Amino acid sequence: MSFLMNTWYVAAFSHEVRPDQAFARTLLDLPVAMFREADGRPVVLDDRCAHRFAPLSRGRIVNGALECPYHGLRFGASGQCVHNPHGGGRIPSGAQVRRYPAVERYGAVWFWPGDASLADAASLPDFPFVCRDSNTTHDGYLLTRANYQLSADNLLDLSHFQFLHPDTLGSDAMAAGDVQSGGVGDTVWVRRTTRDELLPAFVAQGFGIAPDVRVDRWMDVRWSPPGLLSIVVGVTAAGMARETGLIAPSAHWLTPETLATTHYFFSFGLPNEMGEAGQQLVRYAVDGLMKPFEHEDLPMLEAQQARMGGQEFWSMQPALLPIDMGAIRARRVMERLIAKEAAQRAERLRAACVPIGTLVRAAGSR
Repeated sequence: MSFLMNTWYVAAFSHEVRPDQAFARTLLDLPVAMFREADGRPVVLDDRCAHRFAPLSRGRIVNGALECPYHGLRFGASGQCVHNPHGGGRIPSGAQVRRYPAVERYGAVWFWPGDASLADAASLPDFPFVCRDSNTTHDGYLLTRANYQLSADNLLDLSHFQFLHPDTLGSDAMAAGDVQSGGVGDTVWVRRTTRDELLPAFVAQGFGIAPDVRVDRWMDVRWSPPGLLSIVVGVTAAGMARETGLIAPSAHWLTPETLATTHYFFSFGLPNEMGEAGQQLVRYAVDGLMKPFEHEDLPMLEAQQARMGGQEFWSMQPALLPIDMGAIRARRVMERLIAKEAAQRAERLRAACVPIGTLVRAAGSR
């Protein structure tokens, strides 16, 4: 299965992209270079000079243009060459690199790898709890050596907490919890509720719950293509309504680096009104989760990828459990969207081609 192209992916966190230095990253097998215009707007260009194909990201920013480190051609924010130090300064007609549509939202730079005319910022899913204007946030990043769909499976089935994270996130009560899943359009949701649970110390401390107090805990996951998830974890005293509890929302954004590696961006946010307490909590969440994510999730995902040995997921005939319903639904959505996009590309190619018979008749009429 290839990538979905006409959609938004996170390219970088906002703090990674600077006006004075290019930032390089591979996204969907595309090497790109990122920097900022003078007004702060992010720029995402192909990281390949149009002259001899040198990586532009190794160059410097000069007067708002990215200078190739090999021969000094400079490319502006549009991707057009704006300076040629050779041959009297004439700009060759082909001296241009591709610029990808980019927007900045939720503390991240997003890019659109497909048809630029279809890029619409309004199609981005909503993550209001990490909007920097009204929330204090903290971010994390990991490179996963596994396909992005395996990472999505991992986030859509949080039952693994009990077994993969027994000392930090899980408890013995989780497997017996109630799990529901469904979808609206292309969006998939999974809701897991565990009742009368003794929280692990890391989670209890984050919510300010005494270690011997039993609670009901819920975890609501929302997935949107191509791999944009929100997770809301909430707790109440056992038997109490959800509305009386505390919640911790987080964003999880998966961008393929290649078919076998994934950029995993995650961000936690709490309202500015919480002040220093909110800042401490989001830092506690990200810094605390980095250990289980890095030392437990990543090795498992990488081991899955290795055991699959390059085989396609469905060709291996996976045994399916009720806890897999959300992940399977998300995979089916992606398969449908990618197949639809491929069919549209094929149709455009057919429409652009002139039948051979037409060419023969045209030649004979001359």
